[in-house]
Amino acid sequence: MKRKSVSIIGVPMDLGQTRRGVDMGPSAIRYAGVKECLVKLGYSVYDEGNIKVEIQERTILDQKTSLKNLTAVAEGNERLAHKVEEVISQRRFPLVLGGDHSIAIGTLAGVAKHSQNLGVIWYDAHGDLNTAETSPSGNIHGMPLAVSLGIGHPALTNIGGYAPKIKPENIVIIGARDLDTGERKLIKEKGIKVYTMHEIDRIGMTNVMKETIDYLKERTEHVHLSLDMDGLDPTEAPGVGTPVAGGISYRESHLAMEMLEESKLITSAEFVEVNPILDEKNKTGAAAVALISSLFGEKLL
Repeated sequence: MKRKSVSIIGVPMDLGQTRRGVDMGPSAIRYAGVKECLVKLGYSVYDEGNIKVEIQERTILDQKTSLKNLTAVAEGNERLAHKVEEVISQRRFPLVLGGDHSIAIGTLAGVAKHSQNLGVIWYDAHGDLNTAETSPSGNIHGMPLAVSLGIGHPALTNIGGYAPKIKPENIVIIGARDLDTGERKLIKEKGIKVYTMHEIDRIGMTNVMKETIDYLKERTEHVHLSLDMDGLDPTEAPGVGTPVAGGISYRESHLAMEMLEESKLITSAEFVEVNPILDEKNKTGAAAVALISSLFGEKLL
């Protein structure tokens, strides 16, 4: 890591999808000892607490769109974007804990303010490239990557006061195995680089990460890691809202994090979709902390 100071930012957001409990994800990750692990690794750690997310009646659909809880999700992400921008201005590494994956809208809005050419590694079973027109559910947690490309509802794409936040050629999706029709079309149209589970099985995680690192190092200034715990196989991370069988293994994920740490490429990160209600004795929260530790330099020897 380029910075020895880390700010932990919790985002108890569960309005980007329909399964309750993911708002407790930041608490589960904290309970699993994320701060203690980072301190042990020699970092100065500042826990910034949680971004305020309005507790309200969940709206089935926004009155004028097919998006669920649009206003509340947008407001929470505006607060998050401001906080992330503030943390980077203080020369601290922003480590964001979710919460559902809709919070990536705010994280990227804050991070991209400090980078004209931001790279993104999207470690996820899903593409999160839906819009109101293509989404089967209207859940905003399936849209943050599209929103960050400037595609979607203006209340989301304009968070932080500008759009787009990222360029399609600066994105690498790793672990995809559940893509909607509209997402596949957008990936092909925009030329987004994707490593599905087929590629991971075929060439191995070592080559996937080496290619990803080389690809982003050539074309970007900073790189953000957005890691959805459903990128891992459900047997290793059961506490997620949208599990998909046949995912990345715990060992492969550690390897990926270790290679990213060695590359010194990552300048911001978020770990999302930990749902303690669906979990087994905080197994997923503990896995998130273990992966964070590897990303920040923990080694066996």
